Amino acid sequence: MSKLSELYKAQKTLQAEGFEFSPEQEERLRSLEEDIIKRDILPLLSEKIEPALVQVERELVLVIDYIPGEPLKVSLSRKRKFLAELEDVVEIKPDPIAKHKAFGPQKAVKTDIAERTALRVTFANGTVIAEHKAKDTFIKTIQRIGITRVRPLGLKCCKVPIISNTRDPKYGKAQHDVGNGWLIMTHCSTKAKKEILDRISKSLNLNITVEIV
Repeated sequence: MSKLSELYKAQKTLQAEGFEFSPEQEERLRSLEEDIIKRDILPLLSEKIEPALVQVERELVLVIDYIPGEPLKVSLSRKRKFLAELEDVVEIKPDPIAKHKAFGPQKAVKTDIAERTALRVTFANGTVIAEHKAKDTFIKTIQRIGITRVRPLGLKCCKVPIISNTRDPKYGKAQHDVGNGWLIMTHCSTKAKKEILDRISKSLNLNITVEIV
């Protein structure tokens, strides 16, 4: 379950129990909802829309009007200045670059920490992922679960999001391109990879068994 789904579920549960939100609490919920949409939904829209617009050779503004349960409406405008009149416009931005401490000249960062062990992941339906290298099992497991389900969890390694749309200047070689603009970070030990997958399983109620072999 994504963070947005969890937010809506918690809100509906409280309302079903008769809880009434104060105006301040409602504003806080709206703000939290917008933060999640900005962080997790807008980058996905950008990823899908940008390739389709490569053939367009002039500036334009696309307005997407989304109402739950109704067909999506997309409008085109040649006037870009009207955006300045909208107070709540949110710009789609890439993930921020993590700040790393610098201790003199930086040595080259290895693509992955040396691993003498591997991982074996067993899904609730019996599916098993057990590649020769732990990093490959880690990547394939996340892909099977789903990028859009795992990314909202906000998990990080070395201050870098496990799933990011920005290549880190220090650990970029350990970020593996899995397509559609997404990178999976693997610069951590096998034990850490297991802990991350365990957290994903618990957060999404997947009942996955992760073993170090």
